[in-house]
Amino acid sequence: MPNGKVFLIGAGPGDPELLTLKGKRLLQAADSVLYDHLAPETLLEFVRPGVERVYVGKKRSSHAFTQQEISAMLVARARAGRSVVRLKGGDPFIFGRGGEEIEALAAAGIEYEVVPGVTTPLGVAAYCGVPLTHRDHTSVVSFVTGHNADLIDWDRVGHAETLVVFMGLTALPRIAREIRARGRAPETPAMAVRWATRPDQETVVGTLETLPALVERHGLKPPATIVIGEVVRLREQLNWFEKLPLFGRRVVVTRARSQAAGFSGKLRELGAAVIGFPVIEIRPAADFGPLDRAIAGLDQYDWLIFTSVNGVEQFIARLDASGRDLRNLRARLCAIGPATAGALAALHLKVDRMPAEYVAESLVEAFAGDNLKDSRILLPRAAMARDTAPGALRARGAIVDVVEAYRTAMPESAPARAVEIFGAHNPPDWITFTSSSTVTNFVRAAGLRALDRVKIASIGPVTSATCRRLGLNVAVEASPFTTDGLIEAILRESPRG
Repeated sequence: MPNGKVFLIGAGPGDPELLTLKGKRLLQAADSVLYDHLAPETLLEFVRPGVERVYVGKKRSSHAFTQQEISAMLVARARAGRSVVRLKGGDPFIFGRGGEEIEALAAAGIEYEVVPGVTTPLGVAAYCGVPLTHRDHTSVVSFVTGHNADLIDWDRVGHAETLVVFMGLTALPRIAREIRARGRAPETPAMAVRWATRPDQETVVGTLETLPALVERHGLKPPATIVIGEVVRLREQLNWFEKLPLFGRRVVVTRARSQAAGFSGKLRELGAAVIGFPVIEIRPAADFGPLDRAIAGLDQYDWLIFTSVNGVEQFIARLDASGRDLRNLRARLCAIGPATAGALAALHLKVDRMPAEYVAESLVEAFAGDNLKDSRILLPRAAMARDTAPGALRARGAIVDVVEAYRTAMPESAPARAVEIFGAHNPPDWITFTSSSTVTNFVRAAGLRALDRVKIASIGPVTSATCRRLGLNVAVEASPFTTDGLIEAILRESPRG
């Protein structure tokens, strides 16, 4: 069997969106992934299901494997013919020990590539508003590791206009003394940054003289990066990341994983730390017979009503599996909510009717001016949905076929995930509920007490009513009843301090 290939990929400083396009492509094609503590774990979502994922640690105080063991693992997997990704925080060649790993690969005759990543100082500079170079302040930047301060030639680097120290937090008092002993002014601006580019980024700013005590007072822990130089003064003017409206807020998203990306992405753009906790997953209908029979007679319907994106997707999937296609659709289309309308638009289908509000009662109002007597209406939706709309339409004389297109269920992993998120001493700030199903499944998985210190954001009155019926207090309710409305409601209740 021919050898495989190893790819050393820089994962960047923490924000998963700073991964390069090449890094993403190689992750998606990998047969095996070995990843570090500092590599954003959300990047593993790009890895195909079933692919081996090995956590190799590399925390300062706890290594899951030694460097020699990691190199041996890379060699062994490549010799088995695999495409192996070694995912490393920051950049592999900037204090990432990437050089040692490819030396081992080269000695073993293994083919390899190195994919650069955004190194931590560049992330610190960008997300803290501190340019490492500036014509008015500095044209020289020095990178050093503070892991062992005794090995640094402080006579050479102590006067660097901008000095960036990796892994130097625990040795900061010693480092500051060494630099000052070389004549650097005690009032030189300095800062320490933990988890740069992430929503939980912590920044402590002071001077070369005061920073060690400030770091201790704030309880700042590794991993952190230290920046010393006049450019630190620019932070007050140029800092943008920590001024985002939801910076530092931890928000739980309970939507199904397949539907959470857009909502979660918008929250992250506003600075929130998004915690994915899908309490529902979409499963096939228990019996597709009724939906398949409806599709077989598709040309007999006057209206086709979709209440969710899931309904659209599952309907189209069954249509594709049948002997029919969209040419058999003569019905007019009604969609509840812009997301559902968008799913139809993606199929080049125009929506004829969309209720003003995105609840069943508003759907009935949308047909208030129609003569529905003997009109045939098809409503493909989730099992166990409310009967408000079908009953009201039937009362108007319509013939309504309600068919199960899919089911929602609670993921088996939800109870364990609930303990992981809500069992910690630092609970999330917000939890978002986008349907009654997410509320009931959450309570089943986590219990009511899990939300004692968490604010609840509900997407609309039906979901809010479910919360209250179960004894939960709703802090905010979306208006309009969309995920965008949900975000706006959270923003109104999240003043920046």
